[in-house]
Amino acid sequence: MDAINTLFLLSGFLIALSVLASRLSTLVGVPLLLIFLGLGMLAGEEGLLGIQFDDYSLAFLIGHLALAMILLDGGLRTRLKTFRVGFKPALTLATLGVFITSGLVGLIAMWIFDLSLVQGLLVGAIVGSTDAAAVFSMLSGRGVNLNERVGATLEIESGTNDPMAIFLTLVLVEMLVGELGGVFETGLFLIMQFGLGLVIGLGGGWLSARLLRWVDLAPGLYSLLALALGFFVFGLTSALGGSGFLAIYLAGLMIGNQPGRHLNFILPVHDGLAWLSQIGLFLVLGLLVTPSEMIDFALPALLVALALIFVARPLAVLISIKPFFKFRWRETGFIAWVGLRGAVPIVLAIFPVIGGVENASLYFNVAFAVVLMSLLIQGGTLPWMARWMRVEVPASVTPNRRGPLGILPENDYEMFVYVVENDELEDVAIRLLRFPSGALISALFRDHAMLHPKGSTRLQLGDVICVIGRTDDLPALNKLFNGDARLKQERAFFGTFTFDGEAQMQDIADVYGLTLSPGEREMTLADFVSLRVGGHPVVGDDVDWHGIHWVVSEMEGNRVTKVGLRLY
Repeated sequence: MDAINTLFLLSGFLIALSVLASRLSTLVGVPLLLIFLGLGMLAGEEGLLGIQFDDYSLAFLIGHLALAMILLDGGLRTRLKTFRVGFKPALTLATLGVFITSGLVGLIAMWIFDLSLVQGLLVGAIVGSTDAAAVFSMLSGRGVNLNERVGATLEIESGTNDPMAIFLTLVLVEMLVGELGGVFETGLFLIMQFGLGLVIGLGGGWLSARLLRWVDLAPGLYSLLALALGFFVFGLTSALGGSGFLAIYLAGLMIGNQPGRHLNFILPVHDGLAWLSQIGLFLVLGLLVTPSEMIDFALPALLVALALIFVARPLAVLISIKPFFKFRWRETGFIAWVGLRGAVPIVLAIFPVIGGVENASLYFNVAFAVVLMSLLIQGGTLPWMARWMRVEVPASVTPNRRGPLGILPENDYEMFVYVVENDELEDVAIRLLRFPSGALISALFRDHAMLHPKGSTRLQLGDVICVIGRTDDLPALNKLFNGDARLKQERAFFGTFTFDGEAQMQDIADVYGLTLSPGEREMTLADFVSLRVGGHPVVGDDVDWHGIHWVVSEMEGNRVTKVGLRLY
């Protein structure tokens, strides 16, 4: 009983401390995952609590479970529409990019540590892929609102690059222990990793989504069923020789993009599960490391980390996407910078330990040091780099709270709660508001008292408004309640004047005295901007033409609907 009580005591204390420490990340800007790792190290055998933990097999199991839950949640929150701009470059980075990064880091590690070629390449393979937990956490938790092209590429890459890293790591481990099969077997293994992961992930995810939409359950059971189905897809794919990580990410993608009331019950629970997985995973990995051993590898591992951050990752991104896709230099630079390493390299570093590779502690400690440096250097500067490289777009107002009413099985009505912060709404009668036709105000709170709003009721700053509407009403509602500070940010970014995407270029040129080529005269502004950005425009795309910045401010699907004019 003492062991069980100690387990509950320590796990509860460490998880609670990790949650509370998240405030420290917000206040001082330290990457949250770095805090979790640090707490694990402080609790370890050479830390304050002196917990001895060296069970690599258990850590390997915990790592797989946690990564599976993190990838499932990431897939649930990835919208299929982002694939139009992010899938091809992300897939290239997840395959060719990982291969190039691993090779370059491997050659550098071979020279720094005086290793054989295969040993050096194993170091590169272990740290060659970006980490979904780190990327999802940094992009969602640091208040950085990236343009869709960059954000989608980074998220999809981190969710799909594990198969290549696992393949390279296993092949090199087998080479070192003398169990490598022939070329055909090795090639078949790679094909199965991607092929089975793709087929079972999409197929199993589609069937799971249909089941979740069809079955009638108690609200709390939807998230449990989604998790069970995700784990089943993961286990089945892995048992057949495919990549379970790729499969569960794609399964989450299919479930999350199937509309229905089940998503309202699944997403909040899985958000908590993803956070629990990140905390538990990084605490365990922090417990597993021995700081005194890591110090022995500190200086050469630091050189490997710097080479990865400043040489290997940028070159891999440059070679993988710049010649093939229409990314601007600043977008390419930011993608190169956000090659965040996290739990995956540390979990992969357990493969040599379990496989009995000679000098296995080197791989684990180097991977840990690389992760620390990546989170500290890349993760710590992410918001600043996003602003400096101008890949950030202003975040629009969203409801302070929202929740489904449970009236309809799909496309349900929701309650949206807004706080009046827009000076332009001060003393405006409700009947004068430009509300979407399907939305209405159900309640208004002022000074902690509920009022019964009428058409003649005049709004005041600080009023809390409850609006009943549907998801399609959100863009108009968000725009209506946009605060004055946010309006100024948007005008500074998109420009004071806005044109309809269907405006004729000939008319615009006549007004501003601009020169057009013969082929541009018959174009609409939307077509002109799309052509200049190389197709697949996203909100925030900036075209500098005749000293004027034409900035995409609104889109519907693949079509530009609004373009802002900025004169600087």
